[in-house]
Amino acid sequence: MALWRIGFLCLACAAAAAVAEPQLGSTRVVFQTKYGDIEFGFYPDVAPVTVEHIFKLVRLGAYNTNHFFRVDKGFVAQVADVVGGRKAPLNEAQMEEGKKTIKGEFSDVKHVRGILSMGRYSDPNSAQSSFSILLGSAPHLDREYAVFGKVTKGFETLELLQELPTKREGIFVMPQERVTILSTYYYDVDPVPLKCEDEVSILRRRLIQASNELEEQRMRCLP
Repeated sequence: MALWRIGFLCLACAAAAAVAEPQLGSTRVVFQTKYGDIEFGFYPDVAPVTVEHIFKLVRLGAYNTNHFFRVDKGFVAQVADVVGGRKAPLNEAQMEEGKKTIKGEFSDVKHVRGILSMGRYSDPNSAQSSFSILLGSAPHLDREYAVFGKVTKGFETLELLQELPTKREGIFVMPQERVTILSTYYYDVDPVPLKCEDEVSILRRRLIQASNELEEQRMRCLP
C-alpha cells in the first residue's frame, strides 16, 4: 500500500476517534453519598435538551434525597426518577420539571464505562429524570438510549457501590440498602467573576444542602 494511502487512513482513524470523544462542557455536577462523591460533566453538543433538563433539576435541588435504585455490577448504576424516588417531598418547581418528558437525543457516542445515559420506557421520547452511570461497556445500548455526559471523578465510589449486597426484582439488580444521594452541588471548571446575585444564589444553595443533610441525619438517628 502506498505511503500516502497509509497516511490518509491514519488521519481518517484519528478523525473518527475525535468524533467518538465529544467535548465536555465546563460545568461539573457532584452527587454526594455516604460512600463518597461522584462527579460528572455534560456533553452539551451531543444532547443539548437532555443536558439542560438534567442541569435544571440539579439547580433546583431535585436529586437531593433521591437514590440509586439499581446497581448491576459491571453494567449500570441507575438513579431513580425524582418523582417517586426522593425521600423529601418535591416543591412545585421540582415537580414541574421532574414530570417533563424529553425527546430522545440518540447519538454515536458509545456506552462505555463512566458514560451517563438517560433511562426511558419503550417510547423513545419518554425520558424524565432517571439516568444510568455505565459500569462497563454495553454496546447493545448504543443509539437506543441518550448519552449526555460522563463521570469525571468518583470511580472509587462506584467500585464501592458495586460491592454492596443486591437482590433481583425482575430484570433489575438492586442494592439491598437504600443508596441515598445526600446532597448535590455544581461548579464551573472555567469560572467567570461572580456577580453579587450569583454569590447569593450559591449561599442559598449551600444552606439548602446543609438543611437536607441535617434532615437525613435526623431521619437516621431519631425514631
